[in-house]
Amino acid sequence: KRGGILNAFTAHEATSFWFKLPSEHLFAGMDILIDMLKNPKFDKEKFEKEKKVILEEIKMYHDTPARYVMDLVEQQLYDKPFGENIIGNAKSINGLSRDFVKDYFEKMYSPSNYIVTIVGNADFEKICDYLEKNFKKQEKKLEEKKIIKKNGKCIEKRDDLDQTHYVFAIHAPLPGTKEFYALQVLDAYLANGMSSRLFLEIREKRGLAYSVKSSINAEKNYSNYTIYVGTIKEAVNEVEKIILEEFKNVKKMTEKDLKEAKERVIGLRKVSSEESSDVMNELMYHELVGKAEDYYEYEERINAVTLDEIKKLAEINDFSSAIIMPK
Repeated sequence: KRGGILNAFTAHEATSFWFKLPSEHLFAGMDILIDMLKNPKFDKEKFEKEKKVILEEIKMYHDTPARYVMDLVEQQLYDKPFGENIIGNAKSINGLSRDFVKDYFEKMYSPSNYIVTIVGNADFEKICDYLEKNFKKQEKKLEEKKIIKKNGKCIEKRDDLDQTHYVFAIHAPLPGTKEFYALQVLDAYLANGMSSRLFLEIREKRGLAYSVKSSINAEKNYSNYTIYVGTIKEAVNEVEKIILEEFKNVKKMTEKDLKEAKERVIGLRKVSSEESSDVMNELMYHELVGKAEDYYEYEERINAVTLDEIKKLAEINDFSSAIIMPK
């Protein structure tokens, strides 16, 4: 009714409820979110319907191999329960009861665990007054889950596939560390974008793939770095060999390469900062893993990355991989 967007997403260590509205309707959006958090009904009939929706979402991801292979590689990087798919599986969803979810919500969700991020034309004092009026101080200790790292490899073969989906993954430095900023510069040089080493080698030079892309996946207590390639099954070993070789070749990276990679990282951040929802998520993320103010020091920290830090980071000893391929 107000011409906006209301949505949510889940990560391994956080859940986000968010909206984007014209600034004059800010408090209308906040009213909805606060009502959801303070007065959830957990209607039994709607709960059962939502389980069916989630089951269809699981099928959708499974039937999208370029997406599903990312879930498979996480299972190779971490032991259960952390290595399990965030969305769950058919067995776990079917086994969920309304009372279990209600109890979990009441146990885990409280103002002491909330991060509120607002980007746009808003009055800070009015927002603080509004939040203090609507939330009482309530301490609930979050349940800490031990994250056990590992490395492994898996292959899933399917009918009706023409392409092989390959993911290479390594454990990475945690957010907020110097090494995490170095990872972002390494990524720009190695695999992120059409001018990266792996894109040029795998796609432009050898024609082995259309899609070559990377991602840094991290929250407060875990971090990993993945490289995805969509190729033919006969080329998988060659692709893996190229990736390992390019990691070794980082030792040849020059100061000129470093400068160009930093410019790309900073440039992409500037472009992203033009979208208010991206800034909102970045501020939330920085507060989750450290403090929100770090967002404003991003360029300085990227510029502080040294060539030696990147070369050391590229010295990998082990890795995980996941493959979905035609039978």
